Amino acid sequence: MKIGVPKETFPGENRVALIPAVVPQLVKAGMEVIVESGAGRAAGFRNRDYREKGAATLATREEVFAAADVIVQVRALGANPEAGRADLALLRPEQTVIGFCEPLIELDLAQEMSECGVTLFSMELMPRITRAQSMDALSSMATISGYKAVVLAASMLPRMFPMLMTAAGTVAAARVLVIGAGVAGLQAIASARRLGAKVEAYDVRPAVKEQVESLGAKFVELPLETTGAEDKGGYAKAQDETFLQRQRELMARVVANSDVVITTALIPDKKAPVLITADMVAGMNGGSVIVDIAAERGGNCELTGRPDQTIIAHGVTILGPANLPATVPYHASQMYAKNMSAFLLHLVQKGALCINMEDQITRDTLVTRGGNVVHSRVRELLGHVGGV
Repeated sequence: MKIGVPKETFPGENRVALIPAVVPQLVKAGMEVIVESGAGRAAGFRNRDYREKGAATLATREEVFAAADVIVQVRALGANPEAGRADLALLRPEQTVIGFCEPLIELDLAQEMSECGVTLFSMELMPRITRAQSMDALSSMATISGYKAVVLAASMLPRMFPMLMTAAGTVAAARVLVIGAGVAGLQAIASARRLGAKVEAYDVRPAVKEQVESLGAKFVELPLETTGAEDKGGYAKAQDETFLQRQRELMARVVANSDVVITTALIPDKKAPVLITADMVAGMNGGSVIVDIAAERGGNCELTGRPDQTIIAHGVTILGPANLPATVPYHASQMYAKNMSAFLLHLVQKGALCINMEDQITRDTLVTRGGNVVHSRVRELLGHVGGV
């Protein structure tokens, strides 16, 4: 079983799907690892690092695709809709592709992958169960995003985060509000606290209050009905517009008192909910900063621009960073490679790919196989648009 690691082609994508450190355990399990020359360079991993750990390096992308039984990527076609299209000509029937591929959003591209006869696994669809924790790449990348969002905010804020007692007087601690206490939000809380900020956090799910407070932040409680706000996977559920409007009204005062607001609220396969309105931005102090991690899904702030665009409105700087994990490629690749190698070790038995549809991890992540879209949710969505 040959595992191919091509260079990432999405603009600005500096991560790599496997790093040298995970190669020995894959080799021990009966796999060969083939890496495109330079695939790990942007993340700090050289060709010789891979070879020293037992991998082979090939000069071209075409050679890697031709030799590999399984292609592992950070961004497969659905998550790389323009440059990734060139890979369609390199794929062959029954070849396996594993990576982020946005199958619940990029439905047409999932359909195209199925028409190539490719077996496609989506890392986004990893179930949130105990057995799959070591394979949960979304959580790994969210950890990076939460950390980097705080670093960006600190670099843009015209004040320091910690409280300081100096001969020139006392410097008050910056006030940080984190909206959304999932993995990214919790990491943002922890990072802001480490920098010395006074941190508050809000989430529609009351169950996360204990986690927020364990990190030293204050949990913002709003008098809203939140029964059923969490799905069985632990994600926040989409709320209706009446709920969102009431939420915005109650949150306006908290936002106005914050120097930094970091928003992380995402709903799987849906547009990000707008939680901060233009009026709320106008009520903030000049020099305040909003970092909208949800910018790629439309943004949690009404004034967020295009992904990676910086907007200044009412004296407030609004950042909409895209692909934050790629800006910390060494550790992002390290974490992603650990997730990917754990998944490969789960799928590959005695040197061969074993697709056991009785296994929840396999069943939930498998998108296409044998020329068909086999994932129930993707099939359902395709049916709604006439694709199946």
